[in-house]
Amino acid sequence: MPTHTPFAEPDTAFDPAHASRLDVAGELLSLLRDATTEPRPDTQLEALTLAVAADLPVLLWGEPGIGKTAALTQLADALDLPLTTVIASVHEPSDFSGLPVVGDDPAVHGIPMAPPDWAVRLVRAGRGLLFLDELSTAPPAVQAALLRLVLERRIGALQLPPGVRIVAAANPRSSAADGWELSPPLANRFVHLQWTHDHEVVVRGLGGTWPRATLPQLAREKLSEAVDFARRAVCGLLTARPKLVHQLPSNEARRGGAWPSPRSWETALRLIAFATAAGSSREVLSLLVRGAVGDGPGLELLASLDRMDLPEPEALLADPAGAALPERGDLRQAVLDGVVAAVRNRPEKSRWDAVWALLVRAMETGAPDLVVVPATTLATLRQENWDVPASIERLAGAVSLSRRADRAAARAAVAVKAGR
Repeated sequence: MPTHTPFAEPDTAFDPAHASRLDVAGELLSLLRDATTEPRPDTQLEALTLAVAADLPVLLWGEPGIGKTAALTQLADALDLPLTTVIASVHEPSDFSGLPVVGDDPAVHGIPMAPPDWAVRLVRAGRGLLFLDELSTAPPAVQAALLRLVLERRIGALQLPPGVRIVAAANPRSSAADGWELSPPLANRFVHLQWTHDHEVVVRGLGGTWPRATLPQLAREKLSEAVDFARRAVCGLLTARPKLVHQLPSNEARRGGAWPSPRSWETALRLIAFATAAGSSREVLSLLVRGAVGDGPGLELLASLDRMDLPEPEALLADPAGAALPERGDLRQAVLDGVVAAVRNRPEKSRWDAVWALLVRAMETGAPDLVVVPATTLATLRQENWDVPASIERLAGAVSLSRRADRAAARAAVAVKAGR
């Protein structure tokens, strides 16, 4: 009579049928992971790669599931950099500052701080992309330990090689699990990029084709010019607006983002130089500059950059017929006002006539209403012995029409107010 063993071990014999089913499942998973890339304009991806090329720490802000981790994985593959992911929130401060290791004679040799294994692997590789994920869920003590890693690239006694780039990701506190605001010292070390999804990119990516991340092509012949341009832009703004040099926000949430300091202005200067040498678009430059010093100071810097590209008033006065005026209305208005101011500072009949010719050209190549204010101001600068140029007749219609429109708008505003 056979005996029954209630706790007998299960049959561990190899089952080919089960193995083949897993193999087929593996093939299906492989097909699902199979994807290609294509060159496609992507402003935020271009901004990210430019900051990585500039060797600046980048912090991607975005809601969970938005694709931050996937973008970093694709970036590492495209740049052929080994990716090392470290979840900041699950580590202790000693994991970044180093663990003390007692040697033979601490009184003589001291106590070295041993780095973690992932840092040793990065040093051995000599290059790589270090991805610090879930930064906003790291407690303050861990954030403090990260300061030296992000700024000096040091972990314990180990120095990360120049070929290592650092990118971090964080969720807003409202959507982070046990989230913390970033400490101001740590936040001020990053270029902050708001990561959002593009509907077309997501749909095409799920179909198997994602945008391709490539390092910017820097024009070697433009390097010196780019550095000079960046320095003039930042120094010019801070000379005119000295209060912008350092502004620690009073709001706790804003302290955890981008704000102006000498360190972040140096970051902005580097980004402008790289963007100029790469010929990046204004949209990319806007993301980077505002991500370094904040929205307000960043927009002021962008406006300053626009003014730096404007033609010099004296060059326009020398050749008004061949003048190339900006297309944007605000920039064109600034140019015309600048030329009129130059004549006011040095009034001469030939210069006065040249401005009238320039205003005619501006009216013919752009919005006529932009010439009204400078024309009115220029008319007040006429001296008694100066003949009225014939070109004024061509401007009279535009000035008269604009004034009638202004009076009509004023009457309409009064009527609306009276109706209330």
